[in-house]
Amino acid sequence: MMRTMASPALIRQRRIVAVSVLGAIAAAAVIGGAVVGSGGDDARSAESAGGSQASGSDRPAPTQLPGGGRRLFPDRRVVAFYGNPRDEELGALGIGTPTQAARKLLKQARPYDRKSRPVLPAMELISTVATAAPGRSGDYRDRLSFPAIRRYHAAARRIHALLVLDIQPGRGQFGPEIERLKPFLEQPDVGLALDPEWHVGPDQLPGKVIGSTDADVVNAAAAYLSKIVHDRNLPEKLLIVHRFTDNMVARAARLRQARGVQTVVNVDGFGSNSVKIAKYKSFVATTPRMRRGFKLFYKEDVRTMSPGAVMTMSPRPDVVVYE
Repeated sequence: MMRTMASPALIRQRRIVAVSVLGAIAAAAVIGGAVVGSGGDDARSAESAGGSQASGSDRPAPTQLPGGGRRLFPDRRVVAFYGNPRDEELGALGIGTPTQAARKLLKQARPYDRKSRPVLPAMELISTVATAAPGRSGDYRDRLSFPAIRRYHAAARRIHALLVLDIQPGRGQFGPEIERLKPFLEQPDVGLALDPEWHVGPDQLPGKVIGSTDADVVNAAAAYLSKIVHDRNLPEKLLIVHRFTDNMVARAARLRQARGVQTVVNVDGFGSNSVKIAKYKSFVATTPRMRRGFKLFYKEDVRTMSPGAVMTMSPRPDVVVYE
């Protein structure tokens, strides 16, 4: 994350500890003959074959976004909780049950609601989490099981929220992880997030170096979502790209919007408010085609900005994420 604070090493160490715990779990699962949270290839194939059943609900899938309408921006403002249920250090969404997190999310999102631009709550769930151990795949990542994802999807639907599936691919690539999530992405209330910080090279370890990706990878993800939107006549899809350094998305000037997809560059650093806002303005200026996102940290920020303070920013964020 941003290196401007007095104690970033301590904060990052907490993240590394969380990753290490997941690494230990993954290593133990390999010894036991199965990867925790993912199952083998046959299990994944069986889950993927469920198609629309991945929604976790017997009700017909909605044809509009939660709360109505088919356009995300500028009609709505998204406020999200980010996290993974395996460790509270991985974000606010992982604290408590999905239902408990949903209640807290609604409370946090309420101050952003405007008659002219209603708030759309979202659960950003880390569906593929980077780990400190290679696991059976050797990619230093672990996948959240489809049943676990369904539980969060069901909780999101109960509060008329989006589910956004976040990917930390470790040494793997974003493409296979996105394709694995297709049964969910085919739903009208599920979006996607890419976490380049946790995409590292073949000789690197997650949590030890800051990862990156390329604009062409982001554009390919947007194109993949655009085809799903077109083929299934879905409302607009949300694609979040987390970024807190200039080179985290190489050749960022090449980023493009795709039909039916709203790509958001989410400023993902912690630190003092002045530094966070300066980085936000910098990314807005250098990626003007992209929608704007801003991330707040309950623990790591010097002082977490209030919703009122966030809404005084110019331009206002389209997406606000809490970790």
